[in-house]
Amino acid sequence: MLHLLWLIPTLPLAGFVALTLLSGSRPSRRTMALIGVGSIGLSALITLLVGGSFLLAPPPDHTYTQTFWTWIGVGDFQPQIAFSLDALSLLMTAVITFVGFLIHLYSAEFMADSSMTDDDGYGRFFAYMNLFVGMMLILVLADNLLLLYLGWEGVGLCSFLLIGFWYHDPQNGRAARKAFIVTRIGDTAMAIGLFPPLRQPGHAANPAPHAARHAAMARRFDPGRGRRRAAARRRAGKSAQLPLQIWLPDAMAGPTPVSALLHAATMVTAGVHLIARTHVLFPWPRPSCW
Repeated sequence: MLHLLWLIPTLPLAGFVALTLLSGSRPSRRTMALIGVGSIGLSALITLLVGGSFLLAPPPDHTYTQTFWTWIGVGDFQPQIAFSLDALSLLMTAVITFVGFLIHLYSAEFMADSSMTDDDGYGRFFAYMNLFVGMMLILVLADNLLLLYLGWEGVGLCSFLLIGFWYHDPQNGRAARKAFIVTRIGDTAMAIGLFPPLRQPGHAANPAPHAARHAAMARRFDPGRGRRRAAARRRAGKSAQLPLQIWLPDAMAGPTPVSALLHAATMVTAGVHLIARTHVLFPWPRPSCW
């Protein structure tokens, strides 16, 4: 079942594409809800199958990698479009798909009963939500830092779109812009922090899923206090931590399911996932008693 891994992020993205293409033909709300909720439900089901296979018959080194093609080929810098499944990514994928499915299921009735949502807005809402889940899954399953960054920025875009979903109200538009600008500060620190690992030949890959690379990565990178502070800043943006927490109260301008999905269940955990995924780059000194 591990070979089905690619379907987990692909199904939500396919739901986004389908809802976007169908927007011109004005399908019924039932059809839009079926696509939006069904794509996440299928992704959760495949996560259950893949997770069961991973736990019952662990792959070598407890890591399964699925590579599709080389994204960029410039000398020794050749990041790939590839997904990697280990204990951390499996846990995060289960949280995103199962909690995301429950929130989508709730959204089908919540948005239908909302007097502020017309038929076009109903389909647009599920398209944005599907795109968000797809990007979050790319973030946690990415096999290299560059692909992880793509998912990271995709999540930021979806946050902007969903917080400002009811854009006819100027206050909602301001809240969306505020969230976008504040989180970009943390994302800029993240982009700067990615340069040293990516410029090292053979180290464009995600450091954590592959145990054999741990020692080599730790030897090549001595982050020091400055880079640790940069790591904290890039995490603080998505996780709404001091001093970049000022966007979170205004973000409640979006529909209630948006607050549940973005700000409680998944997006604010992206910063925690980032630190856990790249922990080998930040070797804090151990106390002498260890």
